[in-house]
Amino acid sequence: MDVVLPCLDEAEALPWVLERIPPGWRALVVDNGSTDGSARVARELGATVVHEERRGFGAACHAGLTAATADIVCFCDCDASLDPGDLVPFVRRIAAGEADLVLGRRRPRTRGAWPPHARVGNLALTRLLRRRTGLRLHDLGPLRAARRERLLTLGLTDRRSGYPLQMVVRAADAGWRIAEYDVPYLPRTGASKVTGTWRGTWQAVRDMSRVLAEDDAGRTGAGAEPEPAGRPDARPDTPVRKGTRP
Repeated sequence: MDVVLPCLDEAEALPWVLERIPPGWRALVVDNGSTDGSARVARELGATVVHEERRGFGAACHAGLTAATADIVCFCDCDASLDPGDLVPFVRRIAAGEADLVLGRRRPRTRGAWPPHARVGNLALTRLLRRRTGLRLHDLGPLRAARRERLLTLGLTDRRSGYPLQMVVRAADAGWRIAEYDVPYLPRTGASKVTGTWRGTWQAVRDMSRVLAEDDAGRTGAGAEPEPAGRPDARPDTPVRKGTRP
C-alpha cells in the first residue's frame, strides 16, 4: 500500500505521522516547495520523497498518485491532525470489493481541532455535494483510499483545494460505491495553509464550488491546467529503506 502525504513545511509533524504508517506500507511524502527541511526529514525517516514544484494541494496529491505503484493508494494530511494508521479498515473494504472509495469523517477530539469557519465551509460543501450528486456524506476530509488505476481514470484536473471534492464528484458520476468511516481529528501541528483563517477557508470553498459547478462530463475545475507534453507529473527521490516502515 502507498500513502500519499502532501507536504508543505511540515518538518515538525513528520516524525509523528511517519511513525504511524502501518507496517509494510510505503509513505510517499510529496514536498510542495518546503523551506524547513521537510524533504530531508522525510528521507531520514525512511519515506520516499516526491518533488512537485507546482504549488497547490491538488498538485501535490496528484503527483503522489502518479508516483505511486501500489494497487490501492491512500491519502492523508501531513500535519499530524490525522493518524495514517486509521486507514487500515479503509483498505480492507477496498480490497474486499465492498467499496470503491472510502473517506474519513473527521471527529474532533478537542474544541480547537476544527475551527468554526472550517466546519461551516465543510457543512456548506457537503450540502451542495448532496444536491449535485445525491451523496449523503458528512465530510470531505483528506483521509481516503481507492484503487490507483481507477482513480487515474477519473481524469482529475484540479490542482488546488478542489482536488478532494473533484475526486468525490467524478467518482459519484462514474457510479462508484462511496463509504465513510469516523476517524479522530486532532489539533494540527503548525499553522494551516488553507483552513487556518477565514480567508484561506473562503478560497478553498470557492475552489470547491467551481468543481461542483462542472457539468456531468467534468472537463474543467478550479486550478486546472494542462499537463505539458512529455513532462512527468512528479520526480521521486530514491527511497531510503529502513525495514518495512519508517
